Parts: sequence; structure tokens; C-alpha cells
Amino acid sequence: SRYCIPPFCAVMLALADGTPIKLGFVGAGMMAGAMMRGLIKASTVAAANVTASDAYQPCLDSLNKELSISTTQDNKEVAKRSDLVVIAVKPAQVADVCADIAVGNPNALVVSIAAGITLKSLTSWLAPTNRVVRVMPNTPCLVGELAAAYAPNESCTPADAAVVGSMLGALGTAFKVKEADLDAVTGLSGSGPAYVFQFIEALSDGGVRAGLPRPVATQLAAKTVRGAATMVLETGKHPGELKDQVTSPGGTTIAGVHALEQGQMRATVMNAVVAATERAKELGKQ
Repeated sequence: SRYCIPPFCAVMLALADGTPIKLGFVGAGMMAGAMMRGLIKASTVAAANVTASDAYQPCLDSLNKELSISTTQDNKEVAKRSDLVVIAVKPAQVADVCADIAVGNPNALVVSIAAGITLKSLTSWLAPTNRVVRVMPNTPCLVGELAAAYAPNESCTPADAAVVGSMLGALGTAFKVKEADLDAVTGLSGSGPAYVFQFIEALSDGGVRAGLPRPVATQLAAKTVRGAATMVLETGKHPGELKDQVTSPGGTTIAGVHALEQGQMRATVMNAVVAATERAKELGKQ
């Protein structure tokens, strides 16, 4: 095995000989910055072993000041210094970035979080000896609540996939899936935060309509969503069972649930996931 993979990311990711993994980021925007903060905070990687590049120097300066990581504007230098390189740039820039990585380190394990860029494209742009993993993250990574999925290409070893899973696990939750399933992941957890934000906003609007001050309504709405999600995760019970526990016969909650059913909330949410999934498939063909 090329790596020493810690259980639950309790210790630093390391190569098989015990040497800590060197991690590179090409692109240092919000998502990459959140990943760096989370990994360093979890002691999954040391700041001294992280190098980032970005075209926007003030972004690099800020991360260097905050996290004490190494920075450069040379993508090849990032690849040269790293065992694992994360591509975190806009989709239109990925091909050029891959060319830099192939030159800088043709043996690096490459992780792409660029939306819509397939493993086939990534593999064609990188060196034949680069192994590639495609990841679909989501914005709750910014607060340490990542819900992600990842798909390795055929060149990846089980150890390659495991080290990526362990890295992502330090930031939240990550599932290994087939690449064909990443479009559905995009429609659900990738786009899902926007649906939940809309639901929280709607709950808050309802509270305001019923007479609550906006700040109180929004806090109650957000806390209710977080609490309900925590109950699903911690009890392991089906959401429908938890719903039934709240709905007394002839009570207030079943009246509200009835109104949601009249508005076809469930079908609308399902349609949103399917629409986003189909759009992800379209983007992947462009």
C-alpha cells in the first residue's frame, strides 16, 4: 500500500513509510480554503505540508497569514511539492491545470472537485501515470458539515480511494460511488443546500406571516431544520416515522402536513433533485 490511512482521521495521513502526505491545491477559493481549514484543524494534514496556488494573490496571502501554508502562483510547483493534488478551479480552467500537473508531478494522485468534468476528460488531460478521483462536494463544507461523494478512475488502487475517503471524512461525510451516480449526487447533496435554504426562508416567512419578528422566525426555522436533521442522523429512524411521532390525531402538526401535501411539497422537491440531476448530465456532455 502506498499510504498509511488513519481510522476516522484520528492521526495524520501518511505514506506507507510513515512520511506525512504532502497536499496541494490548485485553486484557493472558498471551497478549497474550507477544505484546508478543516483538514488542518482535524490534524489530517500539517500546514507545513500544504501548498496552494491561485491566480488571485490576495487570496493566497490571506490563507498564508491565517493557516501558515505555502503559496505560489505556479501550478507546476504545487504538483511538484505534493503527493495528492486537489483541482479546485472553474471547469473552463481544468484542462490547462491538468497539463501543469502532468508536467509538475506525473505520479501525483489527483482529486478534482470541478463540477461537470468527467474522469474520461481528466484522465485524457493528465499524465498516464496520474491516478484520478472525481469528487462532488457541497457548500456546508464551509462549516465542517461536508456531504460528498467520490469516484476513482480505473488507475486508482484501493489505497488511493481510501486515502481520499479518509481525507473527505475529516470534513464531514463522504461516500464512494460509481461515476455515473455523481450526477444524482449533484442533484441531491450538491444542489440540496439551496433547496434547504429556500425551505428555511419559507418557514421564516410563515413565522412572520403568523406574527413573529423576522430575526426570531429565522432562528427558529434554522434551528428546527438542524434539530430535525440531527434526529434523523442520530436515531437512525425513517423520517416518516419521526414525522408520525409529531403528528397527533386532529392536531396542529397534521393540519400543517396536510397543507404541505396539498401544495405537493414532496413531488416538488423530488422534481428539483431530478431537474438538477438532468442538468448535471447535460453539463457533463459539453
